[in-house]
Amino acid sequence: MLLRTLDSINEIIGKLISLFAIVFAGVIIYEVFMRYALHQPTRWSFDVTKQLYGFYFIMLGAYALKHQAHVRVDLLIQRFSPAVQRWVEVVGYLVFFFPFVWIFLTRSYAFAERSFAQGETTYGAVQIPVYPLKMAMVVAAALLLIQGIVTVIRLIFHKEAEHHGS
Repeated sequence: MLLRTLDSINEIIGKLISLFAIVFAGVIIYEVFMRYALHQPTRWSFDVTKQLYGFYFIMLGAYALKHQAHVRVDLLIQRFSPAVQRWVEVVGYLVFFFPFVWIFLTRSYAFAERSFAQGETTYGAVQIPVYPLKMAMVVAAALLLIQGIVTVIRLIFHKEAEHHGS
């Protein structure tokens, strides 16, 4: 029950964040129209699209992990039995994934805290606050950590049906 609840959090957030692709595309289309049809490029669109893309990209990491959409290289372990493959994956999470996510979480927290305290903005023509994106990095790291824990629990207890997206 808890694993499904945690999965559903990342599922809902992933689907909500995916709506930003529409906003992101709208801003780009608007800028292209302004620049090439009206010969009046905007001063803000580049910074806004960078921020939206960064937010979109970083916030979908846990959703991608839930749906096993991250790049994997299974050339070495594909010859092993499914049980050995699961344990190799668990070790991989313990040795590589969790240390990376912990560093990502703690460093992005310090990064966001400093950005907020300084009222950091972009350097472009229109100064857009940067700290919301840096705070999103903290949230994204926490969601990734939660999804990683769920994935490892499923690998250890071999909950195959739940592990593959249900």
